[in-house]
Amino acid sequence: MQCKVLVYVVLLTLIKHVSLSVIQTSPNTNATLPCNVTIKGDLLDMSLVKVNWIRNSSDIASYGNATTEIKEGFSWDTTDFINGDFSLTVLKASLSLQGVYECTVSYNSSVLHSSNVSFSILAPPSLSVPQQWVVLERQAQLECRANGFYPPPVSFSWTRDGQVIQPPYQVEEELTPDGYYTAVGNLTFYPSREDQNVIFGCKVLHSGSYEELDFQLNITYLPSVKLSAVKPQSNYVPLTLYCDVESFYPEEVSVSWSQNGTTLPDLPVIEQNSDQTYKTRRYFTLSPEQRSQQGKVECAVNQPGVVHPVKVSVDLDKLDPQDEAPVLNKSAKASVATMCISIVLVFLLCFGFSWRRRDEKQKSLIVSGMILPPRIVVGQKGRVTVSIEGRRVDRVQTAWFLNDTPIFDTSLTGTSKSNFNCLYNPLTTIHLPYGLTLTSLASEKGPLLPSKGEIGYYKLRTQGPLHSSKSGSQQLISALTFIPQISIHKGAVFKCQVSYTGKDKIVEERVSDKFTILSPPEVSEIQLEETQKDSEVINMTVRASNFHPDVITFRWFCQGGELSPVASQASSSPRPNSEGFFSAFSQCKLPRSELEKGATKVWVSVHHTALKQPITRETRGFIKKPCVAEIVCSTNSSDQPSTLGCEITDFYPPNISITWLKLRDGEQDDREEEVIEGGELWGPIQIHPKLFKAVATLKRGATHQEKKDTRGGITCRVEHCSLNKPIERHWKNGDTVAPSIPPLISVCWSSEGVGVFSLLLKGGHPKVKLLWTAGGPTFSPLVSCEMEEIGDDGQRELKSVCALERSTSLPSLTSKQAKKQKNRPAIKTKAAVTDPDTEGIQYIDEKVDGENNNIDRDEETISEADEDSDKEKEDNPGALHINRINLRRGTRENERARLRVCVEITHPALKLPVYRIWTEPNEEISSSA
Repeated sequence: MQCKVLVYVVLLTLIKHVSLSVIQTSPNTNATLPCNVTIKGDLLDMSLVKVNWIRNSSDIASYGNATTEIKEGFSWDTTDFINGDFSLTVLKASLSLQGVYECTVSYNSSVLHSSNVSFSILAPPSLSVPQQWVVLERQAQLECRANGFYPPPVSFSWTRDGQVIQPPYQVEEELTPDGYYTAVGNLTFYPSREDQNVIFGCKVLHSGSYEELDFQLNITYLPSVKLSAVKPQSNYVPLTLYCDVESFYPEEVSVSWSQNGTTLPDLPVIEQNSDQTYKTRRYFTLSPEQRSQQGKVECAVNQPGVVHPVKVSVDLDKLDPQDEAPVLNKSAKASVATMCISIVLVFLLCFGFSWRRRDEKQKSLIVSGMILPPRIVVGQKGRVTVSIEGRRVDRVQTAWFLNDTPIFDTSLTGTSKSNFNCLYNPLTTIHLPYGLTLTSLASEKGPLLPSKGEIGYYKLRTQGPLHSSKSGSQQLISALTFIPQISIHKGAVFKCQVSYTGKDKIVEERVSDKFTILSPPEVSEIQLEETQKDSEVINMTVRASNFHPDVITFRWFCQGGELSPVASQASSSPRPNSEGFFSAFSQCKLPRSELEKGATKVWVSVHHTALKQPITRETRGFIKKPCVAEIVCSTNSSDQPSTLGCEITDFYPPNISITWLKLRDGEQDDREEEVIEGGELWGPIQIHPKLFKAVATLKRGATHQEKKDTRGGITCRVEHCSLNKPIERHWKNGDTVAPSIPPLISVCWSSEGVGVFSLLLKGGHPKVKLLWTAGGPTFSPLVSCEMEEIGDDGQRELKSVCALERSTSLPSLTSKQAKKQKNRPAIKTKAAVTDPDTEGIQYIDEKVDGENNNIDRDEETISEADEDSDKEKEDNPGALHINRINLRRGTRENERARLRVCVEITHPALKLPVYRIWTEPNEEISSSA
């Protein structure tokens, strides 16, 4: 008894108190509440230790007398108690779990340690700006919505082109039913022309960190509207009105007509001004009945983002005065007739002398240079325009070319084959049993453009003829809208040829300058990893991809100034991909100690000509990739419940996600299904100031259904912020059974020289893998088709079929036989695939000797057979590829190498792959030679 008291006193002197105060985490993540006791000795009797976790006077977890109680939603690892670690893990943190947690550790009924931990949720807001349409020089109000944040409050501020236009201000938040908050910040201002294409930003300050959303405004320019009428010849004919709408933006506008409150129809025509605004004139003809009604005529202009349309109304009395036409007497009529005859005679005399000169003058055209857009970005529409002025522009036609290739309008054709001059691959088909067909490609015309057969988007549009400023001349604008693609338009030029309708002579031709296609880079987050040679140095890597042109700059910064990237890994030589885009990466190094302190902030700025502003990426802190062990099973007995375990070690930060998946058996080996129940995560547990470990477990029952569900295998998927893709570990039951493999490959040949090789495997688990090859001295891989079904004996049967044609071993054919071979008739008997020795195998081209010798058949009969064969091909969508093998000639003349066909059979129950080989007999070589 005295010895026990002495040990207890020694333990009290060797134990010191450790306490942490505040823990914050994101929603639906795991968080560890620390409770650690530092022990300086090895003497600790766990039977005398008691641990209690309490929140709001409610017990959360308790340990004592070798018994453990813990509420749902929490976990801890009792094996770490011997090391003085009594931490509690909160699973899937939520608002309801917030509060102050108290940890009490007692030894032999005496309190050794007591600490309080404040646990709370920190959820940043998500930002949105719903309304982005404003009216030029009219008061506009923008809303910035911050949703789903906790805790309150938040502060809003607004920026324009990176400059603060409204300093931070706090608004009143609103509580949502799910316990989180939402708030709305407003910005009131008067938009100007300088605000077009300018980046505005909404910044929200929440719990010491900023969230920012950038956007561009859509500005509407209100038009000037004027309503006029075309002077009629009399009061009893229709009256034509027109409404001039000028200086508006954007192009989308609608004009409505009404008379005395009744809406009238309208047909739109829109033109573009030199200042990039638009104008249009809308006509409407009033019938004599409508003219007689008089009253007010109104023209209303509606635009996107405008609540109240611009309107103008005029009384018909002012536009159309109803005065009676004067009545001429007989003498006045005679004078008018004499004057008209004189004028006609004078006109005819003048016309005869000036006809030729006038005709040449009317035919002359003034064609402007080709206008390209200032920025041509991949995936965004660009427009190329040419302006044509002259007296006869209404009879002018234009033809567009990319380099020397004609361009056709593809904006309305969609994928219609009748309107696309593109590459198609029609198929010639032979039908086989089990729904298979043999196919061979047939050549067609080339693509529309010479670069990889791609079809660009082109929209041709002609505006006019319009009245020009010059007297007597008109203006015609021909425009080509296209979507830039690097593979098609890089280094290309546009060409426009102007001619008169019905004439082959080209009047004028204009060629554009070569233009540069821009594609902004996609920049990754900064990835941190240890160097292989020195673990105390951290590599920071950022990658830029899918950009064009290839000039790009990376600049690294820290709080102390600019950093230098690693010279050997800098972005001096970006690499292009198959599509013509470039990718590059840049690296920078820092000591581990600087990053682990958390005081060094590192960021990289990426500059490219396609970017209006550089892209910036910041570090997330020190990251360590996890090490994932193989899955182990706690018991091997099939009649008892078992537990699968997967250990994850050496990772940072501690946030990690585990998902258990089960794989189905048979044909559906590749399908995954998430396990709903039984998965648990023990940890994460801190084993180093910057390292954690955890154990993922899955409990499995011993029922027949559980065995059936996991027959295909179980996968543990680990996801972490340091991983580009998840790490997976697979586990399968041990009941692997090898299939029954036949000793030989079955083969049957058609009269056209197409051989069908087949192999039938029975039973086995899991599914077997097959690889077909063929050749002479060396093998080449072949394309095959596998079908799986259940046989009469209840076993699974796998049938693999491979079609092969020897291109150099076919005998010479007559013209009719060659035409018949093109049709590729089908094999009638199903047994021809699985058993070539079965009696009754017959081919469609195999007839009685007398029919075979009748080579003088009527050509119409052959044509009908071809049509029936083509119809049969269309009814069978499945297709089996015909593999072609070219065998080299031997040393002797007319000597060919022997054809060999081999199939490799791989299965987990087989220690080595099994091979089945078919070799061509010598008789066939001599006959084919």
